[in-house]
Amino acid sequence: MKSAKPYIQENKDRFLNELIELLKIPSISADPSFKEDVLKTAEAVKMALENAGCDAVEICETPGYPIVYGEKIIDKNLPTVLVYGHYDVQPPDPLELWDSPPFEPVIKKTKTHPEGAIFARGASDDKGQMYMHVKALEYMTSTNQLPCNVKFMIEGEEEVGSSSLGWFVKRNQEKLANDVILISDTGMIANDVPSITTGLRGLSYVEVEVTGPNRDLHSGLYGGAVANPINVLAKMIGSLHDENNHIAIPGFYDRVETLSDIERTKMAEAPFSLKNYKKALEIDDVYGERGYTTNERNAIRPTLDVNGIWGGYIGEGAKTVIPSKAYAKISMRLVPNQDWEEITQLFTNHFESIAPKAVKVKVTPHHGGQAYVTPIDFTGYKAAEKAYEKTFGKTPIPQRSGGSIPIVALFEKELESKTILMGFGLDSDAIHSPNEHYGIWNFLKGIETIPQFFYFFTEMSK
Repeated sequence: MKSAKPYIQENKDRFLNELIELLKIPSISADPSFKEDVLKTAEAVKMALENAGCDAVEICETPGYPIVYGEKIIDKNLPTVLVYGHYDVQPPDPLELWDSPPFEPVIKKTKTHPEGAIFARGASDDKGQMYMHVKALEYMTSTNQLPCNVKFMIEGEEEVGSSSLGWFVKRNQEKLANDVILISDTGMIANDVPSITTGLRGLSYVEVEVTGPNRDLHSGLYGGAVANPINVLAKMIGSLHDENNHIAIPGFYDRVETLSDIERTKMAEAPFSLKNYKKALEIDDVYGERGYTTNERNAIRPTLDVNGIWGGYIGEGAKTVIPSKAYAKISMRLVPNQDWEEITQLFTNHFESIAPKAVKVKVTPHHGGQAYVTPIDFTGYKAAEKAYEKTFGKTPIPQRSGGSIPIVALFEKELESKTILMGFGLDSDAIHSPNEHYGIWNFLKGIETIPQFFYFFTEMSK
């Protein structure tokens, strides 16, 4: 396949302007007040797929937000690549920490992105990366170089657990039939160190509620006599890790996959500077499970983290109360062989068992998914490896990610397809955080590399 560089250079400004317009729409799936914006984004994605060359595009209704489906079938005897992405974004809070409004995209140069990066919510996760595939299709169709069939499935609920995606996949298996699934919702080590994500952690996400007295109480009249739910919740959370930062839930590690010394040694070959890592986060030291490196802790080991905690009075000034309730949101990242539903139940049983009789505890599961590992000896991975070698001039490093994309395991179960994770973002892109951004170089490099994957996958599937 011919290099896409000349086409990209010729259309660079248009590509960026189109992405910027898409990023302006606040498609926040977690907040019902943005429902119309989420639906507007689905329409925008539909139009983009049509303009890129899909022969059939439709907005498919689900119990939640719709899925945008598109396809271009050139020969049913050729392989089919199913591209997955999502058009919804995380809430931008806290707004005061953004240097520019989250839905007013701006391009700024950074140390990591000297050529410039687009700052906006969804820039890297996942509108920018999803849109690379749309523009890659445009290139292949415009130059008559599409080597195989392509299908798109772009959803609007990834940031809230993809609750409608399973419903849709189970009802549309023939429509979604494919030979490989291609996703860009991950990252790579560095712009000069390409990598392919070969593993994702699973997820169990819960909310806990601790209730003490039937109403807020005066802390002077009742303090010391009744349980304070915030105090109790803090102690309960504190007990979930032991002195080695090992998760103290009975049975939690029973199914954890233990990597061999050879595998751990291979992981350690990936370039990593602990000094730069700490400097980028402005921390004096790292913290985690004893006996494992930083890269192991955030990729091959399970974790438990409090994502939010609240209760009582948090307004201006003072209000001396013992609150009636306290809450926390807790996520557990899981590794292969850990079942998220089993872990959720283990957490629930343990959390209820450690509560003192002076309070009542309620655990509400939100969503979850299984871990996933991509084998590096199958055609899809080898084709991706060749594509990176073609455009980067280097062999990519296989790398496990600490993040979760629960639907990947769902795809393998329901569609019997393997997934290739060709992410072009960087750890410094601040996804889910204020000042999220995506490098222009990365965006354009993705558009250049994706067509090569199509070419090599088709050739290697013959």
